[in-house]
Amino acid sequence: MSKVNLLIGGRDYAVSCADGEENHVRYLGSLIEEKLASLPPSTAQNEVRTMLFAALLLADEVSELRSAAPAADPALAERLERVAGKIEQMAAAIEALV
Repeated sequence: MSKVNLLIGGRDYAVSCADGEENHVRYLGSLIEEKLASLPPSTAQNEVRTMLFAALLLADEVSELRSAAPAADPALAERLERVAGKIEQMAAAIEALV
């Protein structure tokens, strides 16, 4: 297992991942950071709710891609499953911080 440090929403997060997956996890972290940056600033939302909202928006994008992906492309389906699994792992890690 490896650890990757991600800077998301101005905070550092140490995330465990399989050896060789470090760059992919960094990329996923950058997608989360990008999604957070696109959200309007809101003082009514706490950090966890803001992260949850970003995760929901990303999950919605994954869901749309799954429904649009041709069923005959198993490689694409497998990649989408991996991305969804990583998002779920990150969401669990964030929940554990609360």
